[in-house]
Amino acid sequence: MASSLIGSRVERKEDKKFLTGKGRYTADINLANQTYAYFVRSPHARATISKVDISKASNAPGVVKILTGDDLAKDKIGGLIAGWKIVSQDGTDMKCPPHPPLANNTVNFVGDHVAIVIAETLDQAKDAAEKVRVDYKVLKAVVNTGDAMNSKPIHDGIDKNLCYDFLLGDKGKTDEAFSNADKVVKLDLVNNRLIPNAMEPRAAIGDYNPSSEELTLYTASQNPHLSRLILSAFNAVHPEHKFRVVAPDVGGGFGSKINAYAEDVVVAWASKKIERPVKWVAERTESFLSDNHGRDHLTHVELALKNDGKITGIKVETIANLGAYALVFATVTPTYLYAPLLIGPYDIPAACCNVKTVYTNTAPTDAYRGAGRPEATYVVERIVTEAAKEIGMDQAEFRKKNFINKFPHQQCLVHNIDSGDYNAHLDKALELSDYKNFENRRSQSSAKGKLRGIGFSTYLEACGIAPSAVVMSIGAGVGLWESAEIRFNATGNVSVFTGAHSHGQSHDTTFAQIVGEKLGVPIENIDIIHGDTDKGPFGMGTYGSRSLAVGGTAIVKACDKIIEKGRKVAAKMLEAKPEEVEFKDGEFIVKNSNKKKTIGEIAFACYLPGTYGDIKSPLPEGVEPGLVETSFFDPSNFSFPSGTHICEVEVDQDTGETKVVKYTVVDDFGTIINPLVVEGQVHGGVAQGIGQALYENAHYDESGQLITASYMDYTMPRADNFPEFKLGFTSTPATSNPLGAKGCGEAGTIAAPPAVMNAVIDAIGEDISMPATSEKVCNALQKNKKNKEAA
Repeated sequence: MASSLIGSRVERKEDKKFLTGKGRYTADINLANQTYAYFVRSPHARATISKVDISKASNAPGVVKILTGDDLAKDKIGGLIAGWKIVSQDGTDMKCPPHPPLANNTVNFVGDHVAIVIAETLDQAKDAAEKVRVDYKVLKAVVNTGDAMNSKPIHDGIDKNLCYDFLLGDKGKTDEAFSNADKVVKLDLVNNRLIPNAMEPRAAIGDYNPSSEELTLYTASQNPHLSRLILSAFNAVHPEHKFRVVAPDVGGGFGSKINAYAEDVVVAWASKKIERPVKWVAERTESFLSDNHGRDHLTHVELALKNDGKITGIKVETIANLGAYALVFATVTPTYLYAPLLIGPYDIPAACCNVKTVYTNTAPTDAYRGAGRPEATYVVERIVTEAAKEIGMDQAEFRKKNFINKFPHQQCLVHNIDSGDYNAHLDKALELSDYKNFENRRSQSSAKGKLRGIGFSTYLEACGIAPSAVVMSIGAGVGLWESAEIRFNATGNVSVFTGAHSHGQSHDTTFAQIVGEKLGVPIENIDIIHGDTDKGPFGMGTYGSRSLAVGGTAIVKACDKIIEKGRKVAAKMLEAKPEEVEFKDGEFIVKNSNKKKTIGEIAFACYLPGTYGDIKSPLPEGVEPGLVETSFFDPSNFSFPSGTHICEVEVDQDTGETKVVKYTVVDDFGTIINPLVVEGQVHGGVAQGIGQALYENAHYDESGQLITASYMDYTMPRADNFPEFKLGFTSTPATSNPLGAKGCGEAGTIAAPPAVMNAVIDAIGEDISMPATSEKVCNALQKNKKNKEAA
């Protein structure tokens, strides 16, 4: 090939269909004889149900069927599951309440599912739903994270509303580090609750075929294979071998589409009950109420220091809010995805983290872009910034003094970090941000009546959730490998089946680049296929920035098998030994000769193995026809992206309005397959991180009503809230996969919140919590002013 596809700025293959409106989402699918579903949801955060009266609703025009929790229980449909078992520090297993897809006797958050109304049209289903009468006995709701353990249990048998009391680290060694410290820095922090708000709301269609006894579920999912496994093995909806799950185009996920939701279970089961397709599409308010939320931590952190600025220990105590129930990744997010990253990129010899997870009468929380790592990075980068300030050391120098410098590096907690160069990306970020002239810019802002602040965030991420043996030993319900199948067609085109699912990550482009690079096939002749459990091998889906490092490596391994088989066939066709045949740029060439065959010719011969010239068959003895290979990859380690973000803000002293005016990012993602795609991922991640820091917050009142249940109340960031981001990259390839790739999809969301908040606090001189709204900033400025006047 003339040039390498790896590292090339190839324009996205996906863009044409999306920009021309030809994407096919679940809501776009309409089936013959289709019905429409609407869910009756609880208006109360906590209540018991004495009766669900469907008599009037059942006789409403167009109603086909109304099903309740009693019907679900009679059919022995299982409850929704928590997919990761966490053990408390006293050795007891976590406590998870039953979670029926339709409420049975109790409801536990506003939006909890009570019944499904199925009708010939959506309007008829909605009208009938208003006629369903539910007798509730309203109970006092438990809402606030910090109050949950001191409130009456909301689930039977779960004292203090406590799911588990998790401990990671050496408490004795950490206590010793603190007793010998010259200085201890302390902070109390809030990681605010967020609502994911993917562009496409969730949707599901159940389609049962009574003739073949096959069930198909179309759903907006990040991992259709895992959804099928859960609905078959745990919910008992349908036998797996006759159950197909299809996730077509999915308009964003961010973790909120990992779960097998109640709606998925119910519409699939309901389709079997009525033997007709059942379609449900969430309205935006339903999404606000019932999509899993993210974050919601209260944390106390302490840092032990020596007088020279060397960090000797960190200890963290966190209360994490699970909401009403424990979901698939909910229990691992604030533990193994959170606690090990509290050390950050720093060489800290002693650490200890205690996490208590609590149940409340709020929407369940689960993985949201970054899943534990943004929460951890916020804690460590806020306390590191505070420590540098308290000892009077420059932010950059303090970080450099404590960086890990030798690799591989075994953390005092969990991770063995294979590669990195944290000084390199910090130095580059300092240069790109023009850090040395910041005080000049501060003075210029002051002249305009603005307060200017600067904030740092040097993050470390662990992603690619692996290897399977390790994660299953600490409670994972499944291994987290990935699969791929490379299928050459006789005419030389290639179909690539991957267990990873794309919902905005550009798999169609980057995976095609990998295959094109390996096999020498033009990327326009490569088709990437995913999202249908009937088409490719079982796969584990897309989350945790695992697609390229894990899914991409499975593709590489399958390509290697294709090449190895092709080499044997080429050797016979070229009258040479296999070891004499080299493969390069799509051609099999006999060493030291001009004898060669293209991979297209080899594929043709594999499918039509008749007489080929003087050779009766091009296939060596024992080699089967066809050119199809499958591979499963289970990595030996996580990948560890890292980077430096530097944010500058201006604050209006009269209104408290905060504006990000300068933002610099330098990331180390190892080998970058497509810089254009990576830049887009970074932009999106940083935008979401700034959203958390300045604008977004899910707020419940004391009764458990979600006050921010629409875009009128929940503030999403807009394009005019951002400056132009300045991006740079350094590279230390990962050693855990042959591509050398490290995940990039979540890095911006991980690093941005502390960078922004450190900048805001630097500007106003007062500690405030996320989001830094105008009201909070105004109040802090007034407090600061009064303190100065009193002094």
